[in-house]
Amino acid sequence: MAQTFDMINGFRVRPGVYELNGATPVEGAVNFTVTSTQATYCELVLFRRGAMEPYAVLPFPEHYRIGHVFSMRVYGLDIEEFEYSYRMDGPYCPERGLIFDRSRYLLDPYAKAVVGQSQWGTKQDAWTSYKARVVRHNFDWGTQERPNLSMEELIIYELHVRGFTKDPSSGVEAPGTFAGLKEKIPYLKDLGINAVELMPIFEFDECKGHKREDGEELLDYWGYNTVCFFAPNTSYANAIEYNREGRELKDMIQEFHKNGIEVILDVVFNHTAEGNEHGPFFSFKGLDNNVYYMLTPDGYYYNFSGCGNTLNCNHPVVQDMILSCLRYWTIHYRVDGFRFDLASILGRNEDGSPMRQPPLLKNLAFDPILGKVKLIAEAWDAGGMYQVGNFPSWNRWAEWNGKYRDDMRSFLKGDGGKLAVAALRMMGSPDLYDPETRGRDASVNFLNCHDGFTLYDLYAYNVKHNEENGWKNSDGDNNNLSWNCGEEGETDHEEVKALRLRMMKNACVALMMSRGTPMFFSGDEFANTQYGNNNAYCQDNPIAWVNWNRRSEYQNYHEFYRYMIHFRKQNPVIYQNQKSSIIGIPPISAHKANPWEPDQSGDERGLGILYAGRLENGSEDIVYVFLNVGWEETTIRLPALARGCWQLILDTTYEESLMEEKGIYLTNGDYLLKPRSTIVCKAVVLEE
Repeated sequence: MAQTFDMINGFRVRPGVYELNGATPVEGAVNFTVTSTQATYCELVLFRRGAMEPYAVLPFPEHYRIGHVFSMRVYGLDIEEFEYSYRMDGPYCPERGLIFDRSRYLLDPYAKAVVGQSQWGTKQDAWTSYKARVVRHNFDWGTQERPNLSMEELIIYELHVRGFTKDPSSGVEAPGTFAGLKEKIPYLKDLGINAVELMPIFEFDECKGHKREDGEELLDYWGYNTVCFFAPNTSYANAIEYNREGRELKDMIQEFHKNGIEVILDVVFNHTAEGNEHGPFFSFKGLDNNVYYMLTPDGYYYNFSGCGNTLNCNHPVVQDMILSCLRYWTIHYRVDGFRFDLASILGRNEDGSPMRQPPLLKNLAFDPILGKVKLIAEAWDAGGMYQVGNFPSWNRWAEWNGKYRDDMRSFLKGDGGKLAVAALRMMGSPDLYDPETRGRDASVNFLNCHDGFTLYDLYAYNVKHNEENGWKNSDGDNNNLSWNCGEEGETDHEEVKALRLRMMKNACVALMMSRGTPMFFSGDEFANTQYGNNNAYCQDNPIAWVNWNRRSEYQNYHEFYRYMIHFRKQNPVIYQNQKSSIIGIPPISAHKANPWEPDQSGDERGLGILYAGRLENGSEDIVYVFLNVGWEETTIRLPALARGCWQLILDTTYEESLMEEKGIYLTNGDYLLKPRSTIVCKAVVLEE
């Protein structure tokens, strides 16, 4: 039977596939589907590539709408030659959150590629410039398997795609891009990294809030203002990728997987780049403002995100979009996991109140397509909801353990009364995550991340130095739990420099010797600095870029950090329970200077953690770490071994901290720890 067509403004059209959101190539046509619960009219607007004025406008006939879904197949289109937007009409009643405006070009929320921000830092008129492109997915993933690592096995390395290689010291051919990041895979693999967590790579508006401070251009560098959730950020591609389905990103992910490294995306479903009533109007506001955003009773925007608006995540329409988005990235980009920025917002009801069992979080936990991807929550929001340890999880969600960060920072700099809580944090935070109900892979441990001081700055600055951000140093957290080791900022004082190095080594050991998944920020492994800026969200310059020259300057420390990563991986007893030790030592235990003292209260500043077990090959795997975070040297007694002795693996007292190759064995059980130092020992168990 011959097909029949309607003609609209010279184009052959038919009703489309209504369950196929976005713009999708189909046989001989492009299928356009868009949803609005309250619009009374919708039209498709077509542009020539790069044009600001449309060459065709196609109103959706009323009978092309089923329910709240408009869908139309348009024939004779070449996806290489056009861009598209929508315009919608409907009621205008701001106090009810209805602000339809037929004059606005609207970006498709399901767009797979976006035009308008392709050149980094080029300011666009967001009301007219965002248009979408149609892509055809034909990337050949071959038969390659994903790494499919457990949370327990991961060493997560958080990085900013642009900042990681933008500085000339990176030495890559494509700085600041996905291609440039791919060039660094050999480095990451050698370091021991098996998971990268990429700060936002969805299309975002780095020019949002664009301003100049003391002649310096300030951009929204971090990328936490999403323009479109389904489209990769075009300015992160080295090559121009018109209709190329994010091929450079896919090629990068494929290469990471070939090298056994998983890719986790930092996703921002708590707000968008449209801001509040004073912000731009280019997508969700014109589609269904009071559906996509949480609104007050008088039509203003709730601001639980701290960025002007809050996505209405538990509205069924928004839930469906978020679930579809994560499925899309999992299927078409082979992403291994997602870290959810301000994830507590995803558990708020439409009126902003917390929900006991948020349907979105539950749907993500049990979705079949997402069944093996990592789900990691930043379990708090800017509205005061702090859920570390009790985020709704269904045994699927892990959490950024903010209490690990705060408690361990305080302990490591020598604060009193922190021994007991530090022991809990290093043992996997069982007070927060019951191993029987949450499992042993719920805690993502970190001391530093993109938000706050770098590890070097943690021991070089007592206070933040954010003057370059343009807010008179009022932005950023004031509670850094940092210590400058005696002098603020850079110094030529050798004793201060040596102490800072030792403090960084102590922190590295604590992180890598803790039960739970370790995560650290790029450059921490070679003392990268942001010069005391603890909120470098707007610093697209050497303040926030990784300075690779520090790798040679701090070569000894870099090798130490690398060693600790590999030591952790070579001793699985640190991160997962093994078979019971045959010499009667429990799997995990905490100690003071004299081992096996049950009382962890008090004001002592020395903590030991003992891991013991038997590997599959039958060998004993027993390691002991002791941290002396106080100002005085301390003699400790090592836990007694039924047979065998302890080998000293490292002592951070010394510049050359690694001792394993020196063959130092401790037979009398006592060891003198210098102030502010850490040791790691490994049991040498003699055969019976």
